[in-house]
Amino acid sequence: MSKVTVVGAGNVGATAANIMAIREVADEVVMIDIKEGISEGKAMDMMQTAALLDMNTRIKGVTNDYEATANSDVVVITSGIPRKPGMTREELIGVNAGIVKQVTESVLKYSPNAVIVCVSNPMDTMTYLIHKVAGIPKNRIIGMGGALDSNRFKYYLSQALKANPNEVEGFVIGGHGDTTMIPLKRFATLRGIPVENFLSKEVIDKVVADTMVGGATLTKLLGTSAWYAPGAATSEVVEAVLHDQKALIPCSALLDGEYGEKDLCIGVLCELGRNGIERIVELDLNEEEKELFRKSAAAVKATNEALPA
Repeated sequence: MSKVTVVGAGNVGATAANIMAIREVADEVVMIDIKEGISEGKAMDMMQTAALLDMNTRIKGVTNDYEATANSDVVVITSGIPRKPGMTREELIGVNAGIVKQVTESVLKYSPNAVIVCVSNPMDTMTYLIHKVAGIPKNRIIGMGGALDSNRFKYYLSQALKANPNEVEGFVIGGHGDTTMIPLKRFATLRGIPVENFLSKEVIDKVVADTMVGGATLTKLLGTSAWYAPGAATSEVVEAVLHDQKALIPCSALLDGEYGEKDLCIGVLCELGRNGIERIVELDLNEEEKELFRKSAAAVKATNEALPA
């Protein structure tokens, strides 16, 4: 019997829980929130689709009852305030750091062996904070951001190529920020063929630029952070872990010498399986990509320094 807890039943958390249930990623999904009734109501609404969707996963909603999360295999942390138009992810750090610290301690009290997936922003810094407060092996802490950024990259590539998104491959490393992410255009392909065979340099560069501000674009349109793609990307990460898929997914991981960096959580290509991050795949970056990664790492470190002592 597999169990997932989603902390935070807002747009992203509830969407992640719903997709995990529909895909039957786990036998049980528990949503927990501080707002009375929100988790219970959303769980009930989702469960009323079970017969319609032939869904067998059980969804439960609770208010501040961490005992209900006990023995979770994976815990997803989405807690915190979302971005508003004009806000950077980094501006959320003060409020969200306190929330994430408290949540991490609460879930580990009841699920000491869980893999933790961090979604809260600023995601790389919140993932780093979890490492500092959790006291668990580093492979069991995953930052979701690269999975989302990579799917946005594939979306923009598919639009430019006028192709089926399922036939496009592309991934993003670096920080989960509008100026720090690195869509690796050199590795992007359509059915295994480099996209430079189909698109001009100018078009590819525009795809990269659009990807980097993909989240901000949606925040401006919606008036708040996006939720469908973040929820689906979160489900992808959880499924890779619970089903031991050995899937290669870009995630924020604590580096220990990879790409010349240490004591830093940043997006890199990871192999995800039952133990969480089972391997970091260190790519042979060219000089331009290495420089972009160095700049991204420096920016993430600067954000980390703003963490409350």
